[in-house]
Amino acid sequence: MASREFLKILQSARLGDVSAQQKLASAYLTGAFKTPIQPANALIWLEKSYLSIQNQIVSELSSRNTEISGSASTSAEILEILEQISLVPLEGTFNSPAFSFGWESFWKLAEANVSASSAAQWQLAALLLDPNKKDLQTEIANWVQRHKAGTDFSSLQKTAKDFLLQLAESETAFTNAAKELLIKLQPKDEALSSLWSAWLSEKNEAALIQAAELGLTIAKLTLGLRLAQFEDQSHDEKAASSQLAGKSNASLKKAAYWLELAAKDGDRDAWFALGEIYRRPQFSGYNAAESDRCFDRAADLGHPQAQFRRGANLWRKREKVEEKVRGLQASYWVWQAHQQGVPEAKELLGKILENVSNPQKNDWYELATFAEEALNHHAEHKLDHEWILLCHRLIIANQFNLSKAELLLCDVGQLQHEHCVVVDIRHELPKILPRLIQIDTTQQRRSLLAAGKAFAGSDADQEGNLRQRRYRFDRVTEWLKTTFSQDQVLA
Repeated sequence: MASREFLKILQSARLGDVSAQQKLASAYLTGAFKTPIQPANALIWLEKSYLSIQNQIVSELSSRNTEISGSASTSAEILEILEQISLVPLEGTFNSPAFSFGWESFWKLAEANVSASSAAQWQLAALLLDPNKKDLQTEIANWVQRHKAGTDFSSLQKTAKDFLLQLAESETAFTNAAKELLIKLQPKDEALSSLWSAWLSEKNEAALIQAAELGLTIAKLTLGLRLAQFEDQSHDEKAASSQLAGKSNASLKKAAYWLELAAKDGDRDAWFALGEIYRRPQFSGYNAAESDRCFDRAADLGHPQAQFRRGANLWRKREKVEEKVRGLQASYWVWQAHQQGVPEAKELLGKILENVSNPQKNDWYELATFAEEALNHHAEHKLDHEWILLCHRLIIANQFNLSKAELLLCDVGQLQHEHCVVVDIRHELPKILPRLIQIDTTQQRRSLLAAGKAFAGSDADQEGNLRQRRYRFDRVTEWLKTTFSQDQVLA
C-alpha cells in the first residue's frame, strides 16, 4: 500500500508540479516510500517534467520582460532532469509509452558535453552492442524502422561503438565495463580460432604469437606470461614473484609489452602480472608507484589476490589514509577477496570488522522480538510513525549488538555499506569511535532493508533530539514489555 507521503507527491505531480514529478520519478527508480521500482513509470513522469519546463522556457522567451536569472534557473532544472534520465535503465522501458522520449533523450545526452553523457553513452553502447542482447536489438531495430524513418540501425550501432571506444579510453565509472564489452566484441573469425586451437592442442608457439599479433587478448596475455615464465601462476602472487626473480631485463621488457596490450583490453590477470614486473629490481622500468597502480587496476577488475593486496596495504597504512571512518576502504577490498576465496582474507577481515552474527545472545534480543511483533501488527496497535522507527532501531540494535547510545543516535539510512555496517555517532558524541560490523546473515540484510524503507520518507528532525529520543525509548520499551510479555504468558 502506498504511503501518505507518496500519495501527496503523486497528487502534486498530477497537478503539474515539476518538482513533485521529479520526486515521483526518483521514487519509481529507487523504491522510496515503499514504491515498486518501475523504470517505465519513472520515465513517463520525467517526460512530463521535461515538457513542462520546455513550455516554461518558450513562454519566457515570448515575454519581453524575461529576466536572465529566470532563464538560468530553468536551464539548471533541465540539466537536473537530464541527469535523472541518465539513471533510468533504458532497456527496462522498451515497449512503454515513454520509450521514444527516453530514446531521443539518451542520444542527446550521449552527444552533449554534460556530466550525464558517459552514463548515456554506456547504456546505448550496452543496449545496441552487447552480444547477449541480440533478441532485444532485433526488436529495437524493427522499432527504429517503424518510428524513425530514414534512420539506419547499423549506423546507430557504429556510433554506439564510437561511444564505447571513447569510454574505454577515458576515466569514468563505466571505463572497466566498456573494456569488458570491447573484449566480448573482438572478432572471433575462423583464423583466430584455428590459431588459438593450434596453441591449445599442439603448444604451437608460432600460432600463439600470430594470434597475439592479430589482437586476441587471451593470446597477448598468455604470450606475456610465458615470456615472464609464470603463465600458470597468474593467480598466485608468491609463485609469480619467485619465478620472476631470475628473469633478465630483456625478457621482462618483452613480457611487459604484451601484458600492457592485454591490460589495455581490460584483462585483470595482465594488470596483476604487470604489477609484479614493475616491482622487480632487474627490470629497467622498475617503478613502485606504477606497480601499485597496476595492482589497483587488477583489483578494480576483480582479481582476488590484487584485491587482498590492496586491502592489506590500506589496513597497514590506515593511520595515514584520509577517510571518514578508518579501515572502511581496507575492509571493502579484503571482503571482496574473501568472497572470492582468498584464504588469508578471512583472518585479516576478522581484525578489521566485528562479527556479531548471533543476535540471540545480544542484550536487545527480547525487546527486538517484541518490536518485530509490534511491526507485524502495527495497524492493529495504531503505532505512531516515530514508534515504528524506534521499533526498527531496536531490531537493528539487536542484529548488530549496538549500545543504547548507538541505537538512539545512529543514522539508519547511512548504516549499510555493501559489506558492512558503519556505526558512527560522533556528530553527537565525538569521543565514541565508529564501529565497522560485518553483515554476515540474510536476516541482518533484511532488517537493514526494512529499516531503510521505513526511514526513507522521514525528515531528519522527525525523531527529535537526544532527550526526546530517550523519553520515547522509555515509553516504547515499557509498552512493548507490557503488551507482548502478557501475550507470551497467555500463549
